[in-house]
Amino acid sequence: MSSPKSVAIITMSTRTPRVGPEVAALVKDIISKDTEATSNLTLHAIDLATFNLPVFDEPVVPAMVPATASFTHDHSKAWSAAIAAHDAYVIVIPEYNYSMAGGTKNAIDYLKNEWDGKPMLVVSYGINGGSLASEQAHAVLGKMGLRTAVTRPQLRFHGQHGPELFSAMMQGQLGEETRKQWTEEESANILKGFGELRALLFEPVAVLPEKTEKAE
Repeated sequence: MSSPKSVAIITMSTRTPRVGPEVAALVKDIISKDTEATSNLTLHAIDLATFNLPVFDEPVVPAMVPATASFTHDHSKAWSAAIAAHDAYVIVIPEYNYSMAGGTKNAIDYLKNEWDGKPMLVVSYGINGGSLASEQAHAVLGKMGLRTAVTRPQLRFHGQHGPELFSAMMQGQLGEETRKQWTEEESANILKGFGELRALLFEPVAVLPEKTEKAE
């Protein structure tokens, strides 16, 4: 059997307080419990906030790294190395003001070749499931060369504008009703999306035949 493939589950929220780590942990737990989905895979949690990325401040263009240029800042090098170490990704993103959070887009802007061509599953959360942030992330990442899963789970807080939303926003706590709702009603969609990611990860890569010179 080949070596297990590595899948990173990335918390993209960076604010304080934040519910993102709890959301990502629940997503990871749902996936981990499906032994068929995770066969020959290892799951790894990454928290964007721990990298303390400033607004993109590198003098080089990420697409040039590492072939013709190198990052100069330690935070860039650390983030780049953390992403490059994995074979596929599940990004768990919040929606702010009807779009991707600035921190999410900024972190994406640091990268190119680290994850070019690799599979990606976008999981969003918010009042309406983070649908607009999900659409933006899907479009941006696809244009950047990632192979994004068609299914994009969108997790809505229980009661929408109720107390569980405010608990998440103001205290960084995932309410029990929301946790129950997502576990019972959203697990199938999360696993469907992860199944698509898995298929992309293990599908054979076409090898073009080598050109041969015509004999004289």
